[in-house]
Amino acid sequence: MTAPDRWGGPIGIEEVAMTRIPVAVYAEDPVLRTGVTHQLRPRPEVEVLDPREHERAAVSLVVVDEVDQAAARLLRRLQRSTGTRTGVVVGRFDQDALQTTIDCGVAAVVRRGEADQDRLVATVVALDRGEAVLPGDLLGRLLDHVGRLQRSVLDPNGPTLSTLTVREADMLRLVAEGFDTSEIAVRMSFSERTVKNVLHEVTTRLQLRNRAHAVGYVMRHGLI
Repeated sequence: MTAPDRWGGPIGIEEVAMTRIPVAVYAEDPVLRTGVTHQLRPRPEVEVLDPREHERAAVSLVVVDEVDQAAARLLRRLQRSTGTRTGVVVGRFDQDALQTTIDCGVAAVVRRGEADQDRLVATVVALDRGEAVLPGDLLGRLLDHVGRLQRSVLDPNGPTLSTLTVREADMLRLVAEGFDTSEIAVRMSFSERTVKNVLHEVTTRLQLRNRAHAVGYVMRHGLI
């Protein structure tokens, strides 16, 4: 498997012991690629592969600012490769990104701000052992996600993840935290009219009486 030029680039190769874990590093940004490679290269646990040898990687690390469409395409391509397990080192990570990484079979997520040398190497070793690595808050989100999927199977006519848009869920979450319309507008950079329209649309679509009813409904069904 050869990486697209935008993800690849010469990163060199050194003589390494056969016991090292072969790692492919993918990053659209050459600065990110160089940074991760620089941290991994001195460690005896890993062998950083030249892009031309990525097909023999036991572990692949995808380094991105966010899980956008280009990153998702790469993750799906790596998913089709049975010889590698994939981890993502990411700057920004939201609920949509969690869904994408789950769908693409990603087994580890590390925030870039926490990706020091020891954390990167520990992640590579864990992936090579068949383990999963997630920050605590993302693990909580994943468990919520699994719970919602289970509920949707048990009650296929009940509300699902697609019941709310990300914007609707964020607004209802702020309502649940006690913020009024003007405060929500400031926090989400919308006009007060937009906030009112979005919340009205939710309550109307779900046939609920008011905002409080909407908050109770979506919390009861695990949608926020």
